[in-house]
This record gives sequence, structure tokens and C-alpha cells, in this order.
Amino acid sequence: MMVSAVNTSPAPPHCRYFAAGLCRSCTFIETPIDAQLQAKQQRCAELLPGVAAAAWLPPVAGGVAGFRNRAKLAVGGVAGAVTLGILDRGGEGVDLTDCLIHEPEIHRVIPLLASFVNDLRIAPYSVPKRAGELKYVHVTVSPAGELMVRFVVRSEEGLAAIRRRVDDLRELLPQAAVLSVNLLPEHKAVLEGEREEPLVGEALAMELGEGLEPITLYLRPQSFFQTNTAVALALYEQAAAWVDRANPASLWDLYCGVGGFALFTARSASGTARDVLGVELSEQAIFSAERSANEAGIPARFLAGDATEFALAAAPAELPELVVVNPPRRGDR
Repeated sequence: MMVSAVNTSPAPPHCRYFAAGLCRSCTFIETPIDAQLQAKQQRCAELLPGVAAAAWLPPVAGGVAGFRNRAKLAVGGVAGAVTLGILDRGGEGVDLTDCLIHEPEIHRVIPLLASFVNDLRIAPYSVPKRAGELKYVHVTVSPAGELMVRFVVRSEEGLAAIRRRVDDLRELLPQAAVLSVNLLPEHKAVLEGEREEPLVGEALAMELGEGLEPITLYLRPQSFFQTNTAVALALYEQAAAWVDRANPASLWDLYCGVGGFALFTARSASGTARDVLGVELSEQAIFSAERSANEAGIPARFLAGDATEFALAAAPAELPELVVVNPPRRGDR
């Protein structure tokens, strides 16, 4: 059986930014939800013609408002009067403070972050002029309401300015479990650089599942996580159900990230032992996955390395009975 994950609600909200032509990111916002669902399901069926129509599960609903657990806010405007949102075609800032897609806690703190950035009095980075300092503010919220806030700056000057005000930021956002600054000195169309300077905390705890055995995944500043928490949990639980049905003795989770699929599929409903190995290029993500496994008492193993190279180099006797593959794509971060 197959499942597709989509965002839906009974009625799409009215977006004043879309109506005014200021932001067209939510391309299908004016398309009726039933039509969106039908089109997505039909497209999946076209791509997988070998799957019988009766095998398709209903789409997983994630909401069209208040569903996104991460905000990637481009900083525009001028020092003391910034915009947080996107940049238009000319590179000018478009303020999206009231964007409806973010989870309520993110929606609530965006004005607070704008106020903090204005008080910093450091210049937003101007793409057309290739000048300025502050490029992005990233905000992620956990199911418990804790935050990870990251500032992307151009140089040590921006890092120092934020570091000097970290106590003020902690007072402004007491729910922030992680505060960090990312340095992106190059002029290129990416959301972050390679260097991350932690200010407060190390990882955001994403507790998933209810009942006696929830699993906590630890999201570090440069780790990837699904931007819709409810859909992420649905994907993990569905994968676990399929794996239990196949009941393999061994499983690889390639491109495992912080270990979601590996950890959820490692627990066999029958109680039999299952050998699970997750492979991921990011050492930080592997560190998080190992922490989650240890805390949950799950005997999954994790390896930091290129998943493609690992799989191609494996001898036939080393191959598992089942493989979960969730590779990254350009734009995920």
C-alpha cells in the first residue's frame, strides 16, 4: 500500500499577502482543497502505475494554516526598520510577519525577533548591493513549544553584535532551548554557511508519539527535519507499520538524518530482534540519532558516511532484507 502526505483543511484561509501580490509562495492557495488532494493523488498514481488503485491509502492531512514548524525569514529593509519574510525579485525585503503557515508559537515570536533585530542596529544584507550584515533568521518550534533560533550573518562583526546581546535575547525568548549564529560570508543563494557558532544549548528536543513509548529526536542547528511535525510522525508510524508487516530481520535506513525512520522501525511489534543500521553523511545528525536510541533503549546502530558509497561497497552477504531510502533533495534546507 502507498501513502502520500499533503497539507489540507476544510477551507483555505485568506492571505492578504497573496491577495496583494506581495507573496505567491503558496501557489495553490486559491485551488479548492478537494481539487488539490485529487490532483496530488492522481499525480502519484501516474508516477507509480504498477500500484493498484485499491492499494492507495487516504492522504495524510497536515493543515493549510499553522502547520509549519520552521520559519526561514530573509532579513530586508534597513537597520532599525527591518523586514522579516522574503525578498522580492529586485532583492528588496517583503515583511511577512503575519504569514499564516507557521505554527502559532513561531507566529507569536516573529514580532519579538523583529524588535530584537531592530535594536541590534546592524544592517540587513542587501543582495543587489552585496553589502550589509544580517541575512536570515531561522526559527524552529518543537511539539513542547521550545524554540531553536538561528541568525545568519556575513561576518564576525554580526556574530559579536548578537553575542553581546545574548542575555537580552534569552530574556525575550525564555522558551528558546537553542540559540546560535551561522556565518555565511559568500554572496550566493543559500540559506546558511558551514560554520555554526552556538550561543545557548545544543539541540531541540522533538518528542514524537503518544503513550508510554514516545521517541525524542534531537534537532541540531544544521540538521534536517520534516517541516510539518504531524506529517513527520504519520510518515514514521506508517513506515513502521509496513516494516512490521514485512518483518525483516535486518534493515538499513539510508540518508537517515537524525534517525526517525530507523528508530521507529527498529521496534518490532512481534517482539523479535531486528538489526537496524542508519547511515548519514552528517556526523552531528548521527550523534543526535545515537542519543535518541540510547535514551529510548532502542538497539539501532548508526554510521556517519556517504550512504550511496556505503550501499554500493557492501558485499552481498552484508545486504539487509529491507532498505528505507529517504534521500535529500535540493531545497530541503
